[in-house]
Amino acid sequence: MNVIDQIEQEQFKESVPTLRPGDTIRVHAKVVEGTRERIQVFEGLVIRVTGGGLRKNFTVRRVTHAVGVERTFMIHSPRIDKIEVLRHGDVRQARLYYLRDKIGKEGRIRERRPKTPAVAQPARVEAEAKKETKVLAKSKAKVEAKPKTKVKAKA
Repeated sequence: MNVIDQIEQEQFKESVPTLRPGDTIRVHAKVVEGTRERIQVFEGLVIRVTGGGLRKNFTVRRVTHAVGVERTFMIHSPRIDKIEVLRHGDVRQARLYYLRDKIGKEGRIRERRPKTPAVAQPARVEAEAKKETKVLAKSKAKVEAKPKTKVKAKA
């Protein structure tokens, strides 16, 4: 490993969430105003993720007061306090620049859901089994409640 790689390894953050375009995130960024330093929260939609390694960055877009604001952050920057992923969006493109032209409900993105939830599966099977037993019990009750009639044979 050369000197540059060693320096880059020291700058990496340990816990960085995986970001994908379409995710709604909340970035806690440190802002310096004069001699004071405070944390400013920027919440919005990730419209792109570029670069790799230490140079990896992402662009977040939010619309406030009918004005779209985009801000680019470096993932491993010391100016970022933390990144929270609020929801994962289901998109097909890596760059969501088309959202700049969308207004209101047009700019919404569906939430990405896991295809086969491992934990929720047994609960669903139990619920279906209970439903089937109730249906069987109702059908038995209907059969027993019907009066038996004899059919006379025609001679």
